[in-house]
Amino acid sequence: MMNNNLIILPIIIPIISGIVMIFFRNYIKVHRFISILATVLIGLIAILLLEQIRATGIQILYLGGWEAPFGITLVADMLSALLVLVTAVVTFCCLWYAFFSIDEQREKHYFYPLTSFLTAGVNGSFLTGDIFNMFVCFEVMLVASYVLIALGGTKIQLRESIKYILINMISSFLFLIAVAYLYGMLGTLNLAHLSVRVAEVGQGGLMTAVAFLLLIVFCLKAALFLFFWLPGPYSAPPTAIAALFGALLTKVGIYAIIRVFSLVFYHQPGVTHLVLGILAAVSMVLGAMGAVAYWDIKSIITYNVVVGVGFVLAGFAAFSETGMTGSIYYLIHDMIVKALLFLLGGTIIYLTGTGKLKDMSGLIRLQPHLGWMFFIAALSVSGIPPLSGFVGKIFITEGTFQSGYFWLGAIGLITSLMVLYSVIKVFMNVFWGYTDIKEVTENKTIKGLLMPIGVLTFITIGLGLGAELMHEYVDLAVAVLLDSSIYIDAVLRDNLIGQGV
Repeated sequence: MMNNNLIILPIIIPIISGIVMIFFRNYIKVHRFISILATVLIGLIAILLLEQIRATGIQILYLGGWEAPFGITLVADMLSALLVLVTAVVTFCCLWYAFFSIDEQREKHYFYPLTSFLTAGVNGSFLTGDIFNMFVCFEVMLVASYVLIALGGTKIQLRESIKYILINMISSFLFLIAVAYLYGMLGTLNLAHLSVRVAEVGQGGLMTAVAFLLLIVFCLKAALFLFFWLPGPYSAPPTAIAALFGALLTKVGIYAIIRVFSLVFYHQPGVTHLVLGILAAVSMVLGAMGAVAYWDIKSIITYNVVVGVGFVLAGFAAFSETGMTGSIYYLIHDMIVKALLFLLGGTIIYLTGTGKLKDMSGLIRLQPHLGWMFFIAALSVSGIPPLSGFVGKIFITEGTFQSGYFWLGAIGLITSLMVLYSVIKVFMNVFWGYTDIKEVTENKTIKGLLMPIGVLTFITIGLGLGAELMHEYVDLAVAVLLDSSIYIDAVLRDNLIGQGV
């Protein structure tokens, strides 16, 4: 298989565009144009990669011509390419929304370059072929997010940024320790090579301990069970930034769990995947309880992020073809619908001046389009047919039942009802009833804000109605996750590990 240079472009393009924008600090229109252009290019490249993978299989790039496992390897399989495409779509809509919502001071203080660097880190995490460079890309993403969460310098942003930075510093330190142990025990960091070495030496006690250390790291990143840090930091920044965080950052942690525990540490599913199932169940229950209990829009949406993380990994914990299929469908859906919910919630707060449900009502009389788009998003996040959330939830529930995890599937169904209650509670309190909106609120225009929201709403409808069109791509992604030899053969080629490599 020839080197495919397209693979590095979703990483290089946002880095270069971010650097260029830094030199034009006061030219906001230039920032907007470059950031949108870069995002569109990344989306087009992701589509090209998807078609190449569908036609010829996994695409590889050996940087510097050093083949695996000796050099840095970038790998684009169907899962990573799909996630790069969805990342581009979400980033495009959040940037579009930011054009009409982010204040000029934040724009001049490098909002658009920072967003580009964050995108580079996210795409790099999806496309890297070794675990150390996954750590590096995590750090690129996190450093950009540290600045974005504090950008503007409000009191709540500074308070929550301290918590966010401390938690991620701890998780990054643990990540580095786990990587060091892996290299010390196995002599490699390439994911495909790690898979072969673990299969050779066996997933014994010490290896399982390292696996659980990595699981703790990824749980902190993904907000799986260890989500105590998430509600505050995800509620503090402006809407466009919060939407990027809610749609992308936890998904990088989810991807890391799926990749590492399907390729490297898959030999004891009765241990690792059972623990994943338990953590997913606890996350769904606690997240749903938080969403039901709170009467603040931001809190309800952020706790629904936790529920989504649990649901995706419930399907992965089942470790069956049906469960994996559901996880990928739901992961794509969750990235779209969480961005949509954050943008909708931010628009409601902008119109009413408050996030407290009991202080607003009757908004649908003034903003019917906003109201019905929120209703569609509420049904989608709850898994109501024929919207995008339904397909993933059906497959995940079936997969858990097939694997004998009836308790996990039942918890998923119960928490789905709790999620439905939480978002319908928002809809009924915000949009229904007699309006008591002030005259100044009635005069606010949100036409620019509604356009990216409309695009995401259309996508969540299309993903549900057109799920069959995605099935071939999802099947190819699932095949690689269930059969690690496909990934290993593509990356290592004829560099057989048995020859002492």
